[in-house]
Amino acid sequence: MRSSKIDGITLEVMKNSFYTIAEEMGVTLIRTALSTNIKDRVDCSTAIYTKEGELVAQAEHVPLHLGLMPSVVKEVLKMYPEDELKEGDAILINDPYISGSHLPDIFMISPIFYRNELIAIAANIAHHVDVGGLTPGSMSVKATEIFQEGIRLPAIRVRKNGVLDSEVIRLLEKNVRTGEEVLGDIYAQLAANSVAEKGIIELVEKYSKDHVFLCMKELMNYSDRRMRNAIEKVTDGEYTFTDYLEGDGITEDLLKICTKVIVDRDTITVDFTGSNEQTKGPVNSTHGVTSACVFYALKSLLEPDVPPNAGTYRSIEIIAPKGTIVNPNFPAPVSNANSNTSQRIADTIFGALADILPEKSMAACSGTMNGFSIGGFNKDRNKYFSYVETYGGGQGALTDMDGMDGVHTNMTNTLNTPVEVIEQSFPFIVNKYALVDGSGGPGKHRGGLGLERELVLLGDEYTVTLMSDRQNNKPWGLFGGHGGENSSCTVITPEGERKELSSKVTMSVPKNTTIILQTAGGGGYGTPIERNPDEVLKDVVLGHISVDEALHQYSVVIDEKTLKINYQETNVIRNN
Repeated sequence: MRSSKIDGITLEVMKNSFYTIAEEMGVTLIRTALSTNIKDRVDCSTAIYTKEGELVAQAEHVPLHLGLMPSVVKEVLKMYPEDELKEGDAILINDPYISGSHLPDIFMISPIFYRNELIAIAANIAHHVDVGGLTPGSMSVKATEIFQEGIRLPAIRVRKNGVLDSEVIRLLEKNVRTGEEVLGDIYAQLAANSVAEKGIIELVEKYSKDHVFLCMKELMNYSDRRMRNAIEKVTDGEYTFTDYLEGDGITEDLLKICTKVIVDRDTITVDFTGSNEQTKGPVNSTHGVTSACVFYALKSLLEPDVPPNAGTYRSIEIIAPKGTIVNPNFPAPVSNANSNTSQRIADTIFGALADILPEKSMAACSGTMNGFSIGGFNKDRNKYFSYVETYGGGQGALTDMDGMDGVHTNMTNTLNTPVEVIEQSFPFIVNKYALVDGSGGPGKHRGGLGLERELVLLGDEYTVTLMSDRQNNKPWGLFGGHGGENSSCTVITPEGERKELSSKVTMSVPKNTTIILQTAGGGGYGTPIERNPDEVLKDVVLGHISVDEALHQYSVVIDEKTLKINYQETNVIRNN
């Protein structure tokens, strides 16, 4: 119900206060982290919660992280009820089978006290570059059970009553390959939560505890009202879509994800019944990851500007049958679901609602985070290293604009690691980093271009893991738009032999191996012949498509020497 005690202006002021605290947490985490994966790529997320574990505000970080963190906080509070929490406590958890995504994502959860009373919870998540397991990076595609993927932290206090637990710190340091970086990032996570504690206490002292609690509650109610209002504008009915993953790392069999979106007045149910059984390889999506994908896709389509908090998702129900690829049974491996399965789940929801929400829909993006890791022992520095990155691709086109080129899409929102940082931090040389011309799906609005990076490895017997997809099935277009081009990965041996890799591989490579990774383009939106000829010419001038492609894909005649459009011939071809 609408509160009579909080007016709209006050609620807006408090909303911005909460979100500012979450953003300040993120800035602190990023600026104090040690690994390139966090300080450069920003593979982390931050948020604040009520003392009961209800999401209040989050920073604009990684959608996958932010959508699953609430379930983690709730589970931790079940294990540590209010009377067991102490001021200065900090809890670590990464166990996907309590709640979470995969083992490299370590959550830091801290209670916030004011005058000996629990008033809020601060939480953050950071993707650590190694947590043990079969291979550097802890995401081997050959893992067949969670025990092979790294150390599991089942909600343990790394700080008690404000005192860091040195035994837990030693345990962590000795069970990972890159202990210095992992501990550095853990300390950054502690610092981020301390910023939240300071900010929330300042709000309480400025306005009063009861006022802060009431504003938290009303902010969630406000988001709930807006989301339900958006759902009511969608025609009631059942809408389905099916898409596929290209193997699990053990086999290359197609893996089906079936999605039914049921709209009923002001509620939505997303049902994954009929999806593939859980797999032997590590592409199984935990319930938390699956939920995050649902929340992201529906919010993006229905009410993208609504403040994201617990109220935003009250109207959404998720049916994810146990023992399937979207909700596996223990101890199924899960490390690669973040990179691939999460993206395909989001794709199916966008696909299911495209026909009834054409003006808000988007063609398929590259469809994978293109997870890529390289690790081993760096003899020059006498230490282990672990390079972890996800590569952007083409965004799907929309009803009124082209897809963006070479960006992270849907469930990921990280940055790229700059070439200079890669070459300073790791024993690699970057020969090339560029967009893949011609990879965007043709349409009235073109799909975004994929990107290409070429690395030369300067050391011997490094372990390479590729967690990709869309090598065979193109990212689909919408309403007559064509699909984007597929991804690929090529290895060139020191002897010059070229080998094409499958989309999911873990392998050891010798010194001076070259790896060329190309990511998929986004799908096009609308019939290509409807594209503005001037936009086609622009793509030709920029080198994104050739003169021949302009003719055969878009029916636009361009003089190769003058790079001018022959409008007369173009109109004749298009009209016929």
